[in-house]
Amino acid sequence: MTVTTEALATTDLEFARQLGQQLRVDSIRCSTAAGSGHPTSSMSAADLIAVLVTRYLQYDWNKPKDPNNDHLIFSKGHASPLVYAMFKAVGAITDTELMTYRKFGSRLQGHPTPAIPWVDVATGSLGQGLPISVGVAMAGQKLDKLPYHVWVLCGDSELAEGSIWEAFDKAGFYQLANLTAILDINRLGQRGETEYGWTLDTYRRRVEAFGCFPIVIDGHDITAIDRAYGTALSATGKPTVIIAKTIKGKGFSEIENKDGWHGKALPPDMAERAIKELGGIRHLKVKTAKPESGQPAIKHTDAPVTLPTYTKEDKVATRKAYGDALLALGAIPDVVAMDAEVSNSTHTDEFAKAYPDRFFEIYIAEQMLVSTAVGMSVRGYRPFASTFAAFFARAYDFIRMAGISEANIRLVGSHAGVEIGQDGPSQMALEDLASMRAIHTST
Repeated sequence: MTVTTEALATTDLEFARQLGQQLRVDSIRCSTAAGSGHPTSSMSAADLIAVLVTRYLQYDWNKPKDPNNDHLIFSKGHASPLVYAMFKAVGAITDTELMTYRKFGSRLQGHPTPAIPWVDVATGSLGQGLPISVGVAMAGQKLDKLPYHVWVLCGDSELAEGSIWEAFDKAGFYQLANLTAILDINRLGQRGETEYGWTLDTYRRRVEAFGCFPIVIDGHDITAIDRAYGTALSATGKPTVIIAKTIKGKGFSEIENKDGWHGKALPPDMAERAIKELGGIRHLKVKTAKPESGQPAIKHTDAPVTLPTYTKEDKVATRKAYGDALLALGAIPDVVAMDAEVSNSTHTDEFAKAYPDRFFEIYIAEQMLVSTAVGMSVRGYRPFASTFAAFFARAYDFIRMAGISEANIRLVGSHAGVEIGQDGPSQMALEDLASMRAIHTST
């Protein structure tokens, strides 16, 4: 059965409901054609994305670099079938391209990357999309001063990652009301039930304790989803966290809420039955609302820089020279800096005193430090993230993924090598040259 209706999105919730079914069907179709993928993880979040793109997301798909576009980041990057099904629905890709999913040479990879113009960052290593989204939201609220909203879809398995809670902490601390995290609580992870299953109140109490505004909903109730998004855009003064109870494999009774279907494409015979149960193939088209025109408060331009100079006789610590140079680079309006609570040692405090609006204290949270830099690079800023070199090792996977995203960031580690012998080996960055040279695109 194929439904060929070409319909433009309206405010009608029934359209969103039908679109949710289409997103499920297309997630099944492309993953079954590929013989791999995560259709069940996509099916649980389909209604959440359907309401978002039809009624709330403001994005010009023909101008992905429009400075006032909203941002939508899939922290649960394994739900890529849903990402690409959404791209088809909004007209960004064709149904033919959708069916190239996971095939050699296709830009529709198993986990999304910025090889696709509507993808901000590579995700798929769990626990990274939310902290990067916090960095994007910080740029929007503190630097760009534009009204765009940052939406991020998280899975419940990744809520066990410490980086997620570093992100909620900084979102609450900086009162990022322009950020909405959508938690897809479908209960099942790769090998069984997640840490808290459907105990939604545990998540509610946790995010509230971190300074966020929680909303608990049925993630398949279209009206409740709609109401939650409307509340998120109201003046709460806090980041919003929508805690949505969902069902993995929603829409196909043979696999709904059943273990053993994570990361498995449906065999062709099952896919055929699933598509029939979901109402057949559709080709509904969504006309996403475009943002109003706007420009960032900070201009992305170069400016004359007078670098510090020293005589041969001067005895200047390398980290002090870095602080002096960073201060000089502050003449460039889109240079920003962030530090992990050691700015008096890395000497980024010089920049902080001269340009307090462009300095961000991330405290002892190195994964969040790198994520903030990546998020701000999404917005075109030139970030310098500083801490002791040894402590970047804690954020190594974030640096690896930044390389895949080809993020334009600068990581500056002080106290490298054995020169701090008295502090002992825990403080020595003995592995940094080898580890950083292994990162794609690093210099």
